[in-house]
Amino acid sequence: MTLLPPPSARPAAAPAGPQPEVVPPTAAQLRRSLARARDGKALDAAEAEVLLHARGEDLAALQEVAVRVRDAAMAREGRPGVVTYSRKVFIPLTRLCRDRCHYCTFVTVPHRLPAAYLSPDEVLDIAREGAAQGCREALFTLGDRPEDRWPAAREWLDAHGYDDTLSYVRAMAVRVLEETGLLPHLNPGVMSWSELQRLKPVAPSMGMMLETTATRLWSEPGGPHYGSPDKDPALRLRVLEDAGRVGVPFTTGILVGIGETPAERVDSLLAIRRVAREYGGIQEVIVQNFRAKDATAMQAAPDLDRETYLATLAVARVLLGPTVSLQAPPNLSDPEDVAALLASGVDDWGGVSPVTPDHVNPERPWPHLADLDRWTADAGLGLAQRLTTHPRYVLGSLERDEAWVDPRLHPHVRALVDPATGLADPSTQPVGLPWQEPDGGLVASGGGTGRTELHVEVDTTGRSADRRTDFDEVYGDWDAVAERVPAQDRRGGARPAPSGPRVDTDVAAALRAAEADPAGLSDAQYLALMTADGPALDAVTALADGLRRDVVGDDVTYVVNRNINFTNVCYVGCRFCAFAQRKTDADAYTLSLEQISERTREARDVWGATEVCLQGGISPDLGPTAYVDIVRAVKDAVPDMHVHAFSPMEIATASAKRGISVRTWLEEVRAAGLGSIPGTAAEILDDDVRWVLTKGKLPAAAWVDVVETAHSLGLRSSSTMMYGHVDDPRHWVAHLRTLAGVQDRTGGFTEFVPLPFVHTSSPVYLAGIARPGPTLRDNRAVHALARIMLHGRVDHVQTSWVKLGVEGTRAMLTGGADDLGGTLMEETISRMAGSEHGSAKSVAEITEIADGIGRPVRERTTTYGPAPERAVAG
Repeated sequence: MTLLPPPSARPAAAPAGPQPEVVPPTAAQLRRSLARARDGKALDAAEAEVLLHARGEDLAALQEVAVRVRDAAMAREGRPGVVTYSRKVFIPLTRLCRDRCHYCTFVTVPHRLPAAYLSPDEVLDIAREGAAQGCREALFTLGDRPEDRWPAAREWLDAHGYDDTLSYVRAMAVRVLEETGLLPHLNPGVMSWSELQRLKPVAPSMGMMLETTATRLWSEPGGPHYGSPDKDPALRLRVLEDAGRVGVPFTTGILVGIGETPAERVDSLLAIRRVAREYGGIQEVIVQNFRAKDATAMQAAPDLDRETYLATLAVARVLLGPTVSLQAPPNLSDPEDVAALLASGVDDWGGVSPVTPDHVNPERPWPHLADLDRWTADAGLGLAQRLTTHPRYVLGSLERDEAWVDPRLHPHVRALVDPATGLADPSTQPVGLPWQEPDGGLVASGGGTGRTELHVEVDTTGRSADRRTDFDEVYGDWDAVAERVPAQDRRGGARPAPSGPRVDTDVAAALRAAEADPAGLSDAQYLALMTADGPALDAVTALADGLRRDVVGDDVTYVVNRNINFTNVCYVGCRFCAFAQRKTDADAYTLSLEQISERTREARDVWGATEVCLQGGISPDLGPTAYVDIVRAVKDAVPDMHVHAFSPMEIATASAKRGISVRTWLEEVRAAGLGSIPGTAAEILDDDVRWVLTKGKLPAAAWVDVVETAHSLGLRSSSTMMYGHVDDPRHWVAHLRTLAGVQDRTGGFTEFVPLPFVHTSSPVYLAGIARPGPTLRDNRAVHALARIMLHGRVDHVQTSWVKLGVEGTRAMLTGGADDLGGTLMEETISRMAGSEHGSAKSVAEITEIADGIGRPVRERTTTYGPAPERAVAG
């Protein structure tokens, strides 16, 4: 292998910023940290930092611990004593980038390239050669969003019919799958939640190096990442988290020796570990040693020294534990160091190509596979080829109905995998296979699949069990989730008391301001009202009730509708949801289109319904036309039925997986007959709370984007907030602020629906994290503040009889609410969570609720227009 010239032989680099002082540990600190590591104790950040200084005998002792963890990792993967690698081809789709990393030679400028991107023929030529040489992986590596910086990139994409670089990546991944059979591994840089959703159907794994969490190396002049917008550590951590939320087997890692301190190195590893534990999607962590490159700003920087590298590998292995593979690029070390890398905890060599060079490190050629096999054997270990996705994710997807690999990719993965091990089957040869949308999901006729009468049986025989069979795995590490929640907001936590009956101070001042300008208060004033109790709360609800009377009068409105939850098969892993099931679970079901039509006709013929509300789980088996087919099934059965359907989560996921915009998707479904959308899937529009609750649901900004896009197309929506779990009143005020902003921009909300958290069978409650729902005080305050904060923007505040029951509903109707929602006819989501207030209300029962507070009732349409004349009165 070719060695670099010594640093003294290279030209000088640009000056770096001042380095933080590093104080070496004492011998006693090293002994103490080593002893804790040997005993299997959990190391804190300070102890891990101490161990990074291990040298000589101390390093050897640390390596012994790392080997023990490494062996446990290999045994856990079902490959004891076997190191893995992936035989790959390297496809440098574009070498243009909007970033300016100071050590990179991969990225170049347009005039040095024959074209901004490889052509499809060039991509396929590389992939075909790899398939012929026994490769299984096509590694797509490219610069971040070059069209944002280089006109040549934008012009190339426009000329070839692609909206952006990621559209071209997606298209080429499909071509590689169909024409060569290689499995794409995508490294396109920073991606959003929606973009990860968009690419998941075409790649069984993806990756992006975290590199470092040291913000100063990005933000300060002279730092290696200065001037590179995509190297913001917070942004890159968000990508790791979003990949976990989407369920992508993901490769990440750190780059060691670019100016970070030992403490910053440990912080980077702990950040990766947190994401790995919380979401379970980090399949491997690369610890890459810095190698200076000629003609870069860091060409005179010293290469990372050998013992520092080995100590970093060993600490990484100990911190990450046996659930994540640890990788060291074999071409970035000398052959005589291979045994030392393995002795430091490495159990995977990553991608090695017999065909293409390492375009990122072209001065360091890949080792020959025969040599790598021999070096590994000399260390007493075997070597086996894996796929781009590690065995636990492959077998989990193909055998255990887990959602790591998209169903559209299952045939491609099955064709190359050894089903006994999850590794590559050496007897197979990659062959192109069609990439197509799933055939499953909704069938046209018949009785559907699974427990299709669950909406009735949940009130009679009940659910099969209080939790899913994969409760301990699907939601991530519960301890890691709990760490995100302040102690006072957890189950059993001692929350601060509300402001109390201080009518003469903060609340009184806020009330006076609200009387003059209900929608014009500060957040602090709204928070004072939201936390009021006793006489103060009575005054707040009285103000809200007066506003309600002034705006909409005394009528209690309702819509005659039917809920149709067409499937509960879902793999998002929302931690609050007791409705979602795997398709193999006893309570799982999917309706047929015929059943949807039958339930629509029944809603009209028996109840006189004017609306059906359709929502379902995010099932990977739903085909590309499923949602259009559902709407048409309703409209074919009852042409004048209003279709109120599909949450922002369903819309965002369905459009992303089809590779089209939200707008285009909505236009298609609107053309089929969609009339409005439910503003559910909002939960709390604060991502810190949201990620505790939902794991994989769309971010708050994406929810807002979907809703505003729907409004711009004339599709109105409700708005919602689920509260009383791991949140607090500050979040409620901020959530209502966000909704007010959307309404100011679009005017598309028809109503606001507060949704009290139903805890009984909710996973996040069963795990001991969430509180047991909101109190009566909380419910009164939320409904009242909704009326006050949204005054002049959203006229209607709905209260949920399903969640609150008759008496609770009456209390909300006297404190700002004016609407009872729908008759529903069937309600499965809240009932599966443990709500005890039934699944349907007749018109007579709704009338009785209003009679109890001396108010009249009035039927309405979905959008609050007058109800049509009818022959059937429910």
